[in-house]
Formats: sequence, structure tokens, C-alpha cells
Amino acid sequence: MTERTIRPRRSCLSVPGSSPKMLAKAPGLPADEVFMDLEDSVAPGAKEEARANIVQALKEGDWTGKTVVVRVNGVPTKWCYRDVIEVVENAGRFLDCLMIPKVEYATDVTFVDDLLRQIEDTIGLERRIGLEVQIETATGITNIDDIAEASERTETLVFGPADMSASLGLPTVTAGLPMPGYPGDHWHFILMRILVAARNAGLQAIDGPYLVIQDLDGFREMSLRARALGYDGKWALHPGQIDVLNEVFTPSQEEFDKAEAMLEAYAHATDVAAGDARTRRRDVEERGRGRFHGVRGVRGVAPHLEASGSAGESDR
Repeated sequence: MTERTIRPRRSCLSVPGSSPKMLAKAPGLPADEVFMDLEDSVAPGAKEEARANIVQALKEGDWTGKTVVVRVNGVPTKWCYRDVIEVVENAGRFLDCLMIPKVEYATDVTFVDDLLRQIEDTIGLERRIGLEVQIETATGITNIDDIAEASERTETLVFGPADMSASLGLPTVTAGLPMPGYPGDHWHFILMRILVAARNAGLQAIDGPYLVIQDLDGFREMSLRARALGYDGKWALHPGQIDVLNEVFTPSQEEFDKAEAMLEAYAHATDVAAGDARTRRRDVEERGRGRFHGVRGVRGVAPHLEASGSAGESDR
């Protein structure tokens, strides 16, 4: 399996590239990730100005400690290639990832990967920019395994409920909310399919937005659902949603200690006799793989979590 980059993504704040005021405010907010948007939140006539706004924000903002992302327009659109070129050539050194929306084929990912490689080589950019991939259509979910493995740059798969609803022909309902009259979670299969593909490829999995921003109780409920399934984080459309996400997706001290103990046990197992190593490795992998993602994702952004040194002794 390709070694992937794991970054903090408990809370992923969407900021429209058309709003210099919001872009200027974003670095001071407690979101793990800020993604500046050139796609759905920006009108067609405002795309070029939004690119310039984002480049300025990347250069002038203090993004220390944040995962910094720009969502470009979809590969089939006329804007995508200019989004990538103008943002990366002018401010790529401040950028962690590009987000690609409405990905349906592996070639959507490889197109952006190849374009990034050419830009990086041309301008001498030493850091490699990662990719976040949105799954938002029936075609995308059908091809998700190929999509997840298409590029070594890919770091996350992201669920897009609004466009997925349209793609599947579901009755109109506000994105992120339960489906009235359906006896269960109508997104369960889609969420699990994305999660399985992500974990198989070594990626993080991120849940999409909850559009009723004033309903923090409902937002918390949907966030807890995603956390229970094993997701690493969720989108925030408003600063008021960030604290909920940071709380929900931060492991408890007990969970943190157990995960650290499992990682230590795995490291120890690789150094002992082959028979014992096989036994320990099987136990660690079966019980700890999900916690491994959680610990790596929050290390450095949840300062109250500290390795106790003794919490894992009973697990060894």
C-alpha cells in the first residue's frame, strides 16, 4: 500500500473565494482545515476574481497549523486548468492540497496530478501538493476504487451529499439531513462504500456538509454518525459548526492511550520472533487500524491528549 500523508481534518471549513472578508478571517478560526472554494460558492462570472482573492489570501494569511486547501472547479469544466495553474504557480508554496469536485473517473484525478507535476517541475516547487477527491455522483461511487488508487498524491475521499442526491434522483431534501419517511439512514451504503475505498487505499474519509447551519443539535447528531462509522472529519459551512466537529472527532484520552499502545505493540512485534510477531500483528491490525488513523489525524491539534506511558500495559 502507498504511504499516504495524514493531516488533521476533524473540521474542514469551506470559505468562498469570492469573499475577501471571509478569506481574511479564516486563518484565525479553530478549524483544522480551511478550503478556499472556486467551485459551487462562486458564480461563473466571478471565477477569475476569486482566483486572485485566494492567491492573495494564501500569501498574506498566517496559516500556521492548518491544512490549507483550494477547491478547484471540476475537470470537465472550462475553469479547472486555469484554477490549478494560477493558484499553484502564484501561491503553491503556501498550499497543502487541491480538492477536485465531482470526480467520476480515475482520469479526472490523473489529469490534475499530471498538471501539478508539470507546474511543480517548471517553477521548482519543492513541496508536493496533495489531492482531496470528492465523490458526488453515481458514476463516481461506481468507479471509486480506481479513483482512490489513481494518484499517490491523494489524501482523502470526501462525500458530497447534495450533488449525490441529484445524481441518484432522490426527492429534494436539504443536504446532510435525514430522509423523511425512510426507516433508517439513506446514506449508509454510500458512506460505507466511500469509507471502505478510502481505507483500502490508505486514505482519510471526510463527511460532507450539513446545510442547516443554525441547527447545531442536528449537526452534532450527523457528526456523531460519521464518527461512529469511522470517518476522520466533516465539513463546516459556518464558523459556529467548528467547535462541534473538533469535539466530536477528537478521541477521548482513553481512546488515545489505547491507540498509542497498539502502535507501540505493533512496533515491538516487528522486532520479536516470527511466531510471536504474527500473533501480535494480527491482533493489532484487527483492533487498532481505525484508531491508528484517529491518533495520526489529531496529533498536534488536540494538546490535551498526551501519551501516558502506562495506559497500554494491560493490552500487551
